[in-house]
Amino acid sequence: MRVAVAGGGPGGLFFATLLRRADPSIEVTVFERNRADDTFGFGVVFSDRTLAGIHDADPVLREALAEHGRHWDDIEVRLKGERLRCGGNGMAAIARRTLLALMQARARGVGAQLRFSTEVTLDDLAGYDLVVAADGTGSKIRGQLEASLGVEVETATAKFIWFGTDYRFDGLTFVHERSPDGVFAVHGYPISDEASTFIVETDEASWRRAGLDEFDVTQPPGPSDPVSKDYLEKLFAEQIDGKRLLTNNSRWGNFRTRRTSRWHTLVPRPVAFLGDAVHTAHFSVGSGTKMAMEDAVALANALARGGDLGAALAAYEAAAQPSVRRIQDSARPSLAWWEHFGRYHDEFEPWQFAYHFLSRSITDARLARRDPGFVAAGHHGWVDVHGAEPLETPFSRRGWATGGRIVRISGSAVLGTGEPLPLATGFGTRGALVAAPDDESGLPAVFATLAELARDESVVLAAVHGGTPLTRTLVCEQARMAEGLPALLIEPDADQDRAVTAILSGRADLVGSPA
Repeated sequence: MRVAVAGGGPGGLFFATLLRRADPSIEVTVFERNRADDTFGFGVVFSDRTLAGIHDADPVLREALAEHGRHWDDIEVRLKGERLRCGGNGMAAIARRTLLALMQARARGVGAQLRFSTEVTLDDLAGYDLVVAADGTGSKIRGQLEASLGVEVETATAKFIWFGTDYRFDGLTFVHERSPDGVFAVHGYPISDEASTFIVETDEASWRRAGLDEFDVTQPPGPSDPVSKDYLEKLFAEQIDGKRLLTNNSRWGNFRTRRTSRWHTLVPRPVAFLGDAVHTAHFSVGSGTKMAMEDAVALANALARGGDLGAALAAYEAAAQPSVRRIQDSARPSLAWWEHFGRYHDEFEPWQFAYHFLSRSITDARLARRDPGFVAAGHHGWVDVHGAEPLETPFSRRGWATGGRIVRISGSAVLGTGEPLPLATGFGTRGALVAAPDDESGLPAVFATLAELARDESVVLAAVHGGTPLTRTLVCEQARMAEGLPALLIEPDADQDRAVTAILSGRADLVGSPA
């Protein structure tokens, strides 16, 4: 059997290594369009909790991280002169160039052939029994077959640019600064003794006000955006002790989440896809390289069992897709957070901002298991402001009141400490019942309704129901942060843990459930 791998990133190299180890009779050739020592990007990061399967398959990543990587436990959030830390988040990172060199050596060591400076399409690989497309987000092979794969792409509104820096962060660090043009944020983490990754995000309006929209991003990979480098180097100078930003194809883009129904085809010839060629998840969850390497494990295992090739590729999909879907589903709230972080920067004090950020995908109880001190500090911050724990804090508005933040919905009314608050759809009601949309494309229309409701002085609150957990949250935040209208989050399966998280994070003012 002859197998061609298009793409010499971590996913493609790991697959080549695993397949050759499993069956040395299989000829495996990796084609990489760049030179052996070229790499775009600076570092790759992994969560400790996610690496067991990769380490069990082959020790190359474990040894690379142990000998050349940087490990940390705390996440640090910097905002308005304060630095807050949350532990229990074990992670490790390594310079991408270092990792690729070690993985290239490992693949060669087991007999895989590596051909660099060689870009291939499906037409160039006619003599192979199987083509594995591991050629990244811009996959040419996927482009040739896309119509049959069921590809969906969502483009984020936030802008991002990838730099390095010769400042050494202690661990994963999120830095937020307001310039005269808007709010900019950094994802930073160490990748060696000399350098850190430095990813910057902002909203499009701030990006344009800052004059960072003039670089021609359509030109071939290579040149970096010098204007943005200078602007951001000055903006974050105090945060990185005056160190430099380092460029490597550094240019602005919008993150694209790709979902693909089918990861293989047998027509016009057998092709299997892995990694970014068929799926992406926002880099804030740090899973891109991990997912590609887990795909490699699943594909190599399926092929090593032998038998019918079509059945093996179907088994690969069945084994690998569920994990990817879970990661993509968890990444969407994280990506949404980065699309709105300027609002949170202005709305919250540092303690609540950090809590809101770190609870974007997990609850108060799960966060407390990671770092009870961090969560306790958040509760103390709330009590200092309100005089009671989150769920025990009274709420009152325009003559209606309740003694705590969990309320019961009975029929068409909210039960408080006095007269029930009637709920109805439309205007001229005291409690406006607002349906969240089933997907984010419906948010602008709902936001327009909220703006009208906020002008109606009879409305006590917006009771948000329906939709998805993410759209309900975004509607609640729009009501209370943009329109000044208190938000009641109606959760179909509300429990105390979720309620505490919603209130303490500032996502909602009240949480309701059926009586």
